[in-house]
Amino acid sequence: MSSPAPYARACGIDFGTSNSTAGWLRPRQSTLLSLEDGKPTLPSVVFFNAEEDSISYGRAGLSDYLEGYEGRLMRSLKSLLGSSLIDGQTEVLGRALPFRELLAHFIGELKQRAERSAGRAFDTAVFGRPVHFVDDNLAADQQAQRTLEETARAVGFKEISFQFEPIAAAFHYEQDIRAEELVLIVDIGGGTSDFSLVRLSPERAGLVERRDDLLANGGIHIGGTDFDKYLSLGNILPLLGYKTRLRNNSEVPSSYYFNLATWHTINFNYTRKIWMELQEVYRDAREQDKLDRLLRLIEHREGHWLALRAEEAKIGLSSSEKVTLQLDRIHAGLSHDILRSDFDAAVSHLVDGVAGTVSQLLQDANLGAHQIDTVFFTGGSSGVPLLRQRIAALLPNARAVEGDLFGSIGAGLAVEALRRYGH
Repeated sequence: MSSPAPYARACGIDFGTSNSTAGWLRPRQSTLLSLEDGKPTLPSVVFFNAEEDSISYGRAGLSDYLEGYEGRLMRSLKSLLGSSLIDGQTEVLGRALPFRELLAHFIGELKQRAERSAGRAFDTAVFGRPVHFVDDNLAADQQAQRTLEETARAVGFKEISFQFEPIAAAFHYEQDIRAEELVLIVDIGGGTSDFSLVRLSPERAGLVERRDDLLANGGIHIGGTDFDKYLSLGNILPLLGYKTRLRNNSEVPSSYYFNLATWHTINFNYTRKIWMELQEVYRDAREQDKLDRLLRLIEHREGHWLALRAEEAKIGLSSSEKVTLQLDRIHAGLSHDILRSDFDAAVSHLVDGVAGTVSQLLQDANLGAHQIDTVFFTGGSSGVPLLRQRIAALLPNARAVEGDLFGSIGAGLAVEALRRYGH
């Protein structure tokens, strides 16, 4: 399966916390390859179906889970990189599954789908990576990249290099500009928020070496799953007893709720040990009706379903002032309204962290806010209104441009793959 020039020799792989893409430059065709049902995005989801002894991925995996098949849903796989969990394992379909093997399952599937879509094999790729897999820990950050590289080699990639995700988005944006711009790339992904200040122009677009055009990079380990988490903790999980009291006036332990609010720890609540602990907590709870909902949720393993409701609420509140969640799976007839102002209050500390990172980036580049021409938004959670308002306040003279929220990085990595590896 070979491809003649002028097709690029290598592809770009954006392995994302929430969604993944693959890009390949070829004349007069879309850069992004179709990965599922004609769509360029593959949700970063693996579902191990116990009833049919099968594995499904992406939207199909989510669908199988939500249809009620018994099994194990795994999402936010990228969050394992740089965490202590990566060398651990979990039980899936009655056997121990190392988390490294789980990553290989998904990245191998991503590679195979890209190859089927392209009609050729890929053994060379530029992978995207966040500016920081891990904040303030260089050794852990380097280990995260090594783990991703080892996984990519294990599934058949032979030549691998990396590019920061916001830089890739910058190269994608540069394909369409007509004059020089000083651009802040704002990439709010599922697990991280990454920023780059880059000088872009049509004349520079063809250069291989762009080091002098990159003025500053910055990042913080805050992303879309964190917005989901704190929206849930602030506005949904109190319906299940979060922040309620026991008879001795202490709070119901918060660990159960934090596990439910975090994609890659939801399954931690499904052990026999946790179930026994919750029986004791229930006996001492002042608001047992709310603990009833928690117990029902855990008994029926509906944690991922609830996390999806939080994600839907975040998306809805990015364009509406109010959303109504139907929560009948945890209590018949239960619905709950969440206001945009509730969402803002729940995530304001996250937005403060993002705004602080942008301010520091300007200082690192020795630039004033008035010098920034354009803010280019990409990443699925870059549409959060409070976040956009804060960045607009920081950079009042800059025009806002919205890229392909899910595809700019994969397309930019394809541009970089052609630069590095040619035809």
